[in-house]
Amino acid sequence: MIALLTGIVSEKLVDYTIIDVHGVGYGVSMTEQDQNQLSIGDEARVYIYENIKEDSHQLFGFLQASDKQLFEQLLKVKNVGPKVAMSVMSIGTADVVRSAIAGGDVKSLQSAKGVGKRAAEQIVVELRDKVGLLVSGSAEDIVTRSGVSANDEAAQALIALGYSEMDAALALKHVDINLSTEERITHALRGISS
Repeated sequence: MIALLTGIVSEKLVDYTIIDVHGVGYGVSMTEQDQNQLSIGDEARVYIYENIKEDSHQLFGFLQASDKQLFEQLLKVKNVGPKVAMSVMSIGTADVVRSAIAGGDVKSLQSAKGVGKRAAEQIVVELRDKVGLLVSGSAEDIVTRSGVSANDEAAQALIALGYSEMDAALALKHVDINLSTEERITHALRGISS
C-alpha cells in the first residue's frame, strides 16, 4: 500500500499531478487548492489514499494528513466514492468542508460537482458529529440569543431535514417552547416556507 509519496512535481495536468519519485512518475489526483500550492520543480510530500479496482488503480493525494482523514471519512458515507469525495473536498479548504458538514450546510455541499441534495444530506447526517468541529461562534450566538438549545429535539429534526443550525434556531425563535416537538417543527416549517 502506498501511504506517502515524497518527490518532485514534474507535471500539473487537469486531472492529476505527476510526482517523480526517483524516476518513477506517479499520477496523483488532488484538490485544486492543494494542486495550486505546488509548482513544477517543487519537492512535494503527499499523503496518499490508494484506490484499487479491477479496471483501475488511482492515487488521491493530500498535502495535509488531516485532509486525507476527512476524505476517508467521506468515503464511509453510503454511496460516496472517491470521485464524489474529492469533489466535496474541492469546495474549499478542509475547514470549510468540515464547517459545512458540522453546520448542516447542504447547499454548500451541493455546489460540489456530482453531489445532489440527497447525497449532501446523507453526508451531513452521517458525518456532522464526526468531523470534529463545533458550531461556529456566530451560529452559537444566534442559537443562544434565540433561546433555542443546541440539544433541542425540534432543532435537531430541522437540522436532519437539511437546515443549518442557524436556520433551525431562527425558525424556532418565535415558536412556543411549551408545544410538543412535532407541533414546534410544524410551526417552524410554516415560518420557513412563508
